[in-house]
Amino acid sequence: MQKTIRRRELTQLVQFDQPLHPLLQRIYSARGVQHGRELQYQLAHLHKPNFKGLAEAVSLLADAVVAQAKIIIVGDFDADGATSSALAVLALRAMGLSNVDFLVPNRFEYGYGLTPEIVAVAAAQEPDIIITVDNGISSIEGVNAARELGIAVIVTDHHLPGAELPEADAIVNPNQPGCEFPSKNLAGVGVIFYVMNALRGELRQIGWFEENGIPEPNMASFLDLVALGTVADVVPLDHNNRILVAQGLERIRAGRCRPGIKAMLEVAGKQAHKLVASDFGFALGPRLNAAGRLDDMSLGIQCLLCESENLAREMAAQMDELNRDRKAIETGMQQEAMGMLQKTLQADAENLPWGVCLFDETWHQGVIGILASRIKDKYHRPTIVFADVGDNEIKGSARSVPGLHIRDALDAIAARYPHLLQKFGGHAMAAGMSLSRDNFSAFAQAFDEEVRRQLTDADLQAVIVSDGELIPQDINLQLAAQLRDAGPWGQHFPEPVFDGEFFLVQQRKVGEKHLKMTLALDAQGQQIVDAIAFNVDTAIWPNPQIQRVRLAYKLDINEFRGNTTVQLLVDYLEPL
Repeated sequence: MQKTIRRRELTQLVQFDQPLHPLLQRIYSARGVQHGRELQYQLAHLHKPNFKGLAEAVSLLADAVVAQAKIIIVGDFDADGATSSALAVLALRAMGLSNVDFLVPNRFEYGYGLTPEIVAVAAAQEPDIIITVDNGISSIEGVNAARELGIAVIVTDHHLPGAELPEADAIVNPNQPGCEFPSKNLAGVGVIFYVMNALRGELRQIGWFEENGIPEPNMASFLDLVALGTVADVVPLDHNNRILVAQGLERIRAGRCRPGIKAMLEVAGKQAHKLVASDFGFALGPRLNAAGRLDDMSLGIQCLLCESENLAREMAAQMDELNRDRKAIETGMQQEAMGMLQKTLQADAENLPWGVCLFDETWHQGVIGILASRIKDKYHRPTIVFADVGDNEIKGSARSVPGLHIRDALDAIAARYPHLLQKFGGHAMAAGMSLSRDNFSAFAQAFDEEVRRQLTDADLQAVIVSDGELIPQDINLQLAAQLRDAGPWGQHFPEPVFDGEFFLVQQRKVGEKHLKMTLALDAQGQQIVDAIAFNVDTAIWPNPQIQRVRLAYKLDINEFRGNTTVQLLVDYLEPL
């Protein structure tokens, strides 16, 4: 679809106390950085752990470690849940707890969170405590079921709570009412990292490590997991999260990371010393998520827990294969979904729903979230994709656009039509829900009504926000390297994007749908630069009739056969 390129408005240029390239000074100012300390990523700058419920959680856990109680970690089936589960198990073992294990719900059998069904499975192992990671804030019935069995429950989560909180023994969630922790953007893995760090402090204070001859664990050794889970879960990279990600990246680049992460980097074809934050989201995250989408996230957690590099490679290869299967399934589903929408457009080109709901009984429930994201990106409309899960129930995965808080929209629908939604939860930009298959049409209409109530026509126009035009002298390797190292970039702290007009010197298709270009910055061709655009519309490109283009792009570094050159990584192109 046609997109609008809009340049960022800079109301105030911040004067930083360290020397910066003028372009970086402008980029940081445009992202709301107010002071040079916000660019300092040492662990000492992390927010203090003033979480509501943390003292209760730590007290329970310290007693459990001393008593050598049985603890089971119950995680979510995505990358954040997997890294959270692995971190909790590894940290507790490092602190001397021998009887700790994890249990991750199979999404196809038990659904999301600490359900009564997953509690029954956990109860067979006779745990003293269940710790939820990256879930639990909405598990009212599951927590009740555990406590009825005499199992204590500690909920660690970051999702937005509903009107009612579970009656857990302790809840640590920066988004629960009354929690004063400044950053509400922690991923689940960030929350459990804080909890484990506080537990180490408590055990140190009571002399546990010294009395038992246990080496005190270095919590920084778990930051590779924190960085991966944080970026893969697409939470906003505020200063606190940037510290966690930057520190994790630094450790991985130095070769100090889990064998499982090292193995996933290998199968993804990534070199650890050149890793950037976006690689967590585009290379590692999808492979880890594929285990939870198509099979069982236990595979991903075991890979992260693995101490053997050879065994980790085997598990990483399995996840890589699952990711290829996921891509194949997704491609078929995407073709079917686009066909449905094309029929709607042909029937009534002016009346494509503002809130898109799609359902096919053959679709794979592990892939509907990705499909919803693809549809949302193509049509720039909030999208929910549903799959059949049996017993007249369908599950949906939602993705939103700026301007619509998707969980709040579902909450409004539930208030207006109490009979439609069975359950729901999520964030501003992503959510999940369940409803009766019989209610699909009514829900689709209600969702479209709610989107139309909250958005305007302008909100449905896809916008690429640019940091402006680069002068020819700035298109060089030195600045490209500076921009790469100036991150970590990510959600709400986006990697710099520039725009400009170029002359097309050469263009050719590479792979199935990528466009490789040679561009000139002027009609005389005095300065030439390479560019690549991924996943172009092959009905339009390549086209030798097109001689000028307008691009939105990132300044990138290309390494090929020992040669290092600057290239433009194209986010959007349109012919002129």
